Amino acid sequence: MKIMSAQTSAVQIIDALRARGQTLGVAESLTGGGLGAAITSALGSSDVFVGGLVAYQSQIKERHLKVPASVIEEFGVVSQEVAVAMAQGALNLFLSTWAIATTGVAGPGEADGHPAGTVWLAIAGPVSQSTQLQIQGDREVVRNATVSSALTAFARILAFHK
Repeated sequence: MKIMSAQTSAVQIIDALRARGQTLGVAESLTGGGLGAAITSALGSSDVFVGGLVAYQSQIKERHLKVPASVIEEFGVVSQEVAVAMAQGALNLFLSTWAIATTGVAGPGEADGHPAGTVWLAIAGPVSQSTQLQIQGDREVVRNATVSSALTAFARILAFHK
């Protein structure tokens, strides 16, 4: 199986969404805007990308993405439950067809009992999916690999669910 670059995935995503008349929003924590930047670096992104929110602090996740405080308290911000709630919150915030969310620990050390490189991705929309990653490397590697993984996963969803 061929692994796609983030740029290749972004172009495929934009082309697929444009052909379907669909839109995309993102909610980011550990990627700090990198996911939105990767998408908007591709030509034609303004046709489908409606916006992104960097929700680094829990109170921003709660206030703007409507992630319930009880979910954060019970599962922690580095969890499948929070990633899924962030993606759903981005769908509602941006009124988009699809949303991608990232949360995790970029490092260098652990956070909330999770080692650096622990990542949760969630995609919400006509097809929803979440996945956990364990990425080895420094902070930059973890953040970049998270962006690439999120874009690749979403491009695959679009390719297989027409």
